[in-house]
Parts: sequence; C-alpha cells; structure tokens
Amino acid sequence: MASDADRRLFWATTVGIVVADVASKLLAESLLSRRLPVAVIGDYVQLRLVYNQCAAFGVCLGEYSRWIFFGLALAALAVLGSMVRATRPGDRFRLSALALVSAGAVGNVIDRLRSSLGVVDFVDVGIGSLRWPTFNVADSAITVGAIALAVSLWLEGRAQERAKEARAAEP
Repeated sequence: MASDADRRLFWATTVGIVVADVASKLLAESLLSRRLPVAVIGDYVQLRLVYNQCAAFGVCLGEYSRWIFFGLALAALAVLGSMVRATRPGDRFRLSALALVSAGAVGNVIDRLRSSLGVVDFVDVGIGSLRWPTFNVADSAITVGAIALAVSLWLEGRAQERAKEARAAEP
C-alpha cells in the first residue's frame, strides 16, 4: 500500500465502519434495552438486543471466551495489517475488503473491552423460528469483507496461473 490515496481509502473505510458500529451498538443498547423485538420488516427483520460472549454462531470456549476471542482478534488484526502492507499499490478492491474485515474486528474488540456482557448484537433476521444468529454492523463488515477478500485472492490466483501458463507456452 504505497500511495496516499490508498492509505486514505483504507483508513476512511476503517474509521467509518468502526464509528458506525460503535454508534449503532450504543443506540441499540439505549433503545432496545431488554424490550421485545422491534419489527423492521415484519417477522423477517427485527431489532433485538443480545449480548454475545462467544464468537460467531455461538462458538464458546468456556469462562475465558471473552479474552481468548480478544487475543484471537488482535492476532487477526496483525495478519490483516501485514496483508494491507503487502497489497500492491492501486488494488482498491483488496484494500476495501481488508478495511471492512479490520474495522469489524476492531468494532467487536471494542465491545469485548468495554463490557463483560459481551459483544452487542441487535439485527435478527429469519422466518418464524428459523433465525440467523443475531449480528451487528461489525459482523456484517467482516462477512462482506471476507467474501470480497476471498474473491480478490481467487482472482489474483487465476491471474498468476494464466501468467504462468503464458510463460510456459513461450518458445
């Protein structure tokens, strides 16, 4: 990540998502404080305050889950930082993907630090009793960013494979 424009894109995206995540969680805590779910789109999309002490999909590691997942998030941020530094100049798609994943990780780390209750989740999606695990802005950023990063890495791998084939075909 060499150019100033690349750095601005990465940091603006990261900071914007972290601010949106923290603000939405504080708003959810103040407005949804232990009330019944608020229907946004009927039963399909609801706002419901949930504190998650575990990780995605209810993965728990016992009484120390908070600190284990905090440490794992810090390790992930270190890996993401090295990926950001290794990103070739001008690869805005990859930088945006890395910014989304990084911002989501930071947002959830902030929650783990600020409260022993766990990460604030508040978006509840599903049909009837078939519900997706409740999530937040940070979780959405991580998901979208991880998918975009996977696509970016896949496209890069394909391009490298084509270049390798082209070199092999040269006389």
